[in-house]
Amino acid sequence: MGVIIRLLLFVAAPVAALFVARDSLNFQIAQVFFAMMIFIAVGVIAAFWAGGKKT
Repeated sequence: MGVIIRLLLFVAAPVAALFVARDSLNFQIAQVFFAMMIFIAVGVIAAFWAGGKKT
């Protein structure tokens, strides 16, 4: 579980850096926000991918 969280935060850091300076106090909050958005997006894509193959 820790590996998945670290991977999400690793991916979310550059995205958060586009909107918030890394030196800002709010950077970690923005990083967690974008990590959650990435996690939700992957979940939604997986749900639609699995649900769309009903034949």
